[in-house]
Amino acid sequence: MADTASTPEKQFSIQKIYVKDVSFETPNSPDVFTRKWEPKVEFNLSSNARQLQDDLFEVTVTTTLTVTIEEKTAYLVEVCQAGIFALVNFEEDELGPLLGSYCPNVLFPYAREAVSDLVTRGGFPPMLLAPINFDALYAQHMQQLDEQKVVH
Repeated sequence: MADTASTPEKQFSIQKIYVKDVSFETPNSPDVFTRKWEPKVEFNLSSNARQLQDDLFEVTVTTTLTVTIEEKTAYLVEVCQAGIFALVNFEEDELGPLLGSYCPNVLFPYAREAVSDLVTRGGFPPMLLAPINFDALYAQHMQQLDEQKVVH
């Protein structure tokens, strides 16, 4: 029989969710409001994690959208959504998927809401971002790291 008393219980908890940085620019307003609304959207996404204390980590998801009409920037919006997560008694190999996939999955809906709110307040039609599969992005990232190790 396994000694369960010696195996510490794993604990995951959200300590805080907050907007770390936000930017909204409409460099060509009001001119862009007089043009036909056929936007070209460029979307960039990144996430990052850093250890704050022994079992405390900050994870950020940064979403950047550049929307152009007829080669002119209609708006640029950037939201850096952050969270502090307590990850207690997890093994090193378990931290990667939690910090690289699970935590960004928790944060992204907040970033989507902030982007939508900023765009609407800026006088533009709502921008509803599709959900992101952070599990697939994390797996792809790990595969790229493995391929780089083979090359070097």
